[in-house]
Amino acid sequence: MRHLLRRSLSGIIYVLIFISAILLSKESYIVLITICGFLCIWEFTKMISLKNYASYIFYAFVLFLMIQRQNSYATLIVLAVTLFSSLFLVYQLFAKKQITFSNDRSKLGVTIRYVIFSMCFLVLLPFHKNSFHPYLMISILSIIWINDSFAFLVGKNFGFRKLFPSVSPRKTVEGFLGGLTFSLLAAFLISKLNFDFSVLDWLIIGLIVSVVGTIGDLVESKFKRQAKIKDSGTIMPGHGGILDRLDSLLFAAPFVYLYINFII
Repeated sequence: MRHLLRRSLSGIIYVLIFISAILLSKESYIVLITICGFLCIWEFTKMISLKNYASYIFYAFVLFLMIQRQNSYATLIVLAVTLFSSLFLVYQLFAKKQITFSNDRSKLGVTIRYVIFSMCFLVLLPFHKNSFHPYLMISILSIIWINDSFAFLVGKNFGFRKLFPSVSPRKTVEGFLGGLTFSLLAAFLISKLNFDFSVLDWLIIGLIVSVVGTIGDLVESKFKRQAKIKDSGTIMPGHGGILDRLDSLLFAAPFVYLYINFII
């Protein structure tokens, strides 16, 4: 009971900080996600035992350029690299292959592709058609928070069949389906309030967020299992580290960005 209260309180604080930063201004949103990005890099590099500052410098440099030139071919190339890398991580997850990085160069490479590029697209996500859409970002965040919350609640109370026991023993098929169902319901309700996209588009976004977000959670769990740790950090009581809290959103962000900017 105490663990649940601690988890709920830190989760509420986290949500309030995110929503406040989004509604205040685009600058406050960029600053918040940039800070979260540095924390995620710090946690991930500790996880894979990478000890250098190049990843932080590269993150700041790439993020600055992508914010300045959101519609450039360079951003499109970075998106393609990120999606390909993410799909390869999915393949390694389901094929039950070890994610290998034998030296600092390969560790830096996986940090760039898995954390840094994805974090950049998380920053760019609410910038649609050259303007900042705070309620678009709040809508996407609401879907992923609802997915995570109901996957946890349904899985805890009704879950029997393990979803991916070799990586995440606590996740269940019932929890995944519960999260997906409520994500689609949330997306449908959002479509009645947010007219940025059609009902069908919001349902597809809900599907992407739920399915890809869940896979992203499993991918991060695989990294943690290889590192033989339970959490990426301790900054959020009841949740672990910032990467633990953002893993689903981080992994889903490039896919949602692709759908919103190149498919709709």
